[in-house]
Amino acid sequence: MLGAASSLTQWRLFGAVWILVAIGVVLTSGELARRDARESAERQAATASALHAAVLRSELERHRSLPMVLAQDPDLAALLSRPDPSKAALLNRKFEFLAKDVRAAAIYALDADGRTLAASNWRLPTSFVGSSYRFRPYYFDAMRNGQAAFFALGTVSGRPGLYLSRRVDDRSGRPLGVIVAKVEFDALEADWRASGEPTYVTDADGVVVITTVPAWRFRTARPLSADLRQRLAATQTAGSTIPAPLPFDTDGTALVRVSSDIPAGMYAVASDPIPDTGWQLNLLAPSGEAISRAVALARWLGALTVALLAALTGILLRRRQRARARATEAEQARIELERQIDLRTAELRSTNDQLSHEIEERRRLETVRHDLQDELIQANKLATLGQIAAGVAHEINQPIAAIRTHADSAAVQLQRDDSVGALRSLANIDRLTERVGVITDELRAFSRKTRSETLAVGVDGAIDGALLLVAGRLREKGIVLERRRAAAGLAVRAERNRLEQVVLNLLQNAVEALDGVADPVVSLGVEVKGKHVTIRVTDNGPGVAPTVRDRLFTPFTTDKPDGLGLGLVISRDIVAAFGGELSLEPSATGARFAIRLAKAS
Repeated sequence: MLGAASSLTQWRLFGAVWILVAIGVVLTSGELARRDARESAERQAATASALHAAVLRSELERHRSLPMVLAQDPDLAALLSRPDPSKAALLNRKFEFLAKDVRAAAIYALDADGRTLAASNWRLPTSFVGSSYRFRPYYFDAMRNGQAAFFALGTVSGRPGLYLSRRVDDRSGRPLGVIVAKVEFDALEADWRASGEPTYVTDADGVVVITTVPAWRFRTARPLSADLRQRLAATQTAGSTIPAPLPFDTDGTALVRVSSDIPAGMYAVASDPIPDTGWQLNLLAPSGEAISRAVALARWLGALTVALLAALTGILLRRRQRARARATEAEQARIELERQIDLRTAELRSTNDQLSHEIEERRRLETVRHDLQDELIQANKLATLGQIAAGVAHEINQPIAAIRTHADSAAVQLQRDDSVGALRSLANIDRLTERVGVITDELRAFSRKTRSETLAVGVDGAIDGALLLVAGRLREKGIVLERRRAAAGLAVRAERNRLEQVVLNLLQNAVEALDGVADPVVSLGVEVKGKHVTIRVTDNGPGVAPTVRDRLFTPFTTDKPDGLGLGLVISRDIVAAFGGELSLEPSATGARFAIRLAKAS
């Protein structure tokens, strides 16, 4: 009782310890996986952000030089110095060509009063020609500072874009007007949107100017300053509003949830500044699902590892308890034996005959023990024979059935006084009897994983031997045999008896598969291709069931009600021993098995 109580206590302690270990491993592995996945997501976000920023920088650099170059155009200076319709028409066409060539939304020239004299969209109903943009920051900032950049909605088109402007001076340095190029980022936003990563660019005041989410445009990533609000209020057009804050905020490394539109922890955030602009590109890379999968996988692996270690430790503990129990029993037996020896020693002086009787009894019990041990060994041998009995019965059933058929045929032939036919049947019986011995020898060699020596074996000879065993069943079942004989003298690397056994097994399976099939046909053909010979056995039966097709060559797999599932396994190993391959080939109807062997040189 004490031993049982101690064992139960050990198991309770064992379970408690491993439960705590499992909890710790699951939590720790999940947290480590979360950290690694988050870091990986942040690295990927940083890489994507850097690529997006490089594309944006390239786009800005390409357009930023356009106003500077146009400001040196003598035609433009001539028009601004002395407006003339012919000069305006010339610049209209030049601006139109340049806008298409550099993919600018619009290029137009303003005089010193802010009135448009020439524009690339002069042909359109929304032409800027004649419109005054004196109120626009890109005009008065350029007139005052020489150049300006301003992101806003177009007053005519209503489309957002970056206005790049530069003042045009005459030779004495007197301001003549301003040249403006508007850049729209629709194509760039579409490319970014295709990546599936929300991206937005804020200007120096935190206002979103470029974004893959149109609802975010002109909203702010941080509260606007009072001065900026006053400037926006002074310059806003009719119907416009002060930008409202974005529905999220960032701390530079992780997204902080403020709106249900962007769940917390579901994105990795990366930011890159755009040099010489005061802009900053922000990219939100979806990471929540990947992190959740990584955490779940790590926890499952941690739990599985703990379970395996716990199982191994439990086995070791169980063995230790059993060893301790055996040691305790042995110690108790030793103590009892010593007590018995003491008692017997005391009795020995007066009961020598009794002691002799006990010695004889002990000898008899020892003999019984040895006899029982021998019987156990013999039982183990019988059990081993029982394991291969099914395979032996399956393999010798075909020649035994053929023997019975020939025996019946011999009896009928003797009744008809057909001694020649009877002798032929008896000769076949003698041959098939020898074949049973060959099959059992081959099965025993298969169980020992032995291989016989391969020689040059005639293909037609081996097939003839196999057909001899099943010819009676073919006739009995009314099965038509379509055979295409091999070329004369064609031989393969094999062992004749084993090759016959494989072909016989395939033919027997075909016969059984055709049971109940109208107009049953078995085709047997030989194909030579290069250094290999393929023997194909095809039937027009129902074919191999899909449930067993993938496990067809696995031991004890069969779709026959009384099948053992060993024939194809043994056949495959025999062919493999020849250096060949036995396989099930696709077939429109029925089943087609192919034996592929090396051609004998």
